[in-house]
Amino acid sequence: MITLKEGDKAPDFELEDGEGKSTRLSGFKGKKVILYFYPKDDTPGCTKEACDFRDNLRKLKVMNVEVLGVSNDDSDSHKKFAEKYHLPFALLCDTDKAVSKVYGVYGEKEKFGKKYFGITRSTFVIDENGRLKKIFYKVNPEQHIEEVLHAVQK
Repeated sequence: MITLKEGDKAPDFELEDGEGKSTRLSGFKGKKVILYFYPKDDTPGCTKEACDFRDNLRKLKVMNVEVLGVSNDDSDSHKKFAEKYHLPFALLCDTDKAVSKVYGVYGEKEKFGKKYFGITRSTFVIDENGRLKKIFYKVNPEQHIEEVLHAVQK
């Protein structure tokens, strides 16, 4: 499994969103980016996290920050999720798990004694020059937005 460190250059990628629009990370040079990986559309923790980003988007935009969500769900799932919760930022489709693997967030997990593969909820705060400013692994969605706002303001 790849392990990225704060200060590393954020690996570039290009993925499609729920509308079929292509997004390239390097296209955000000059802006800060919150790149957050989440396990599954429309599940309790993922909904809480997405809605917290939505509800704080105005504050983030003032600080020149873009938000990008990534999961292994397909475009139909992303589109429904974004419409249901009025999410005004891109949810990117990593259906082949390539980007999740490059960022080191896809791997074996365990829940209730059952092992399976999936995304570990993680967030990467990327600076204006494309460097990883702050990394959060195994995020708790209950207080995560506060951690992210603090990291962006520093």
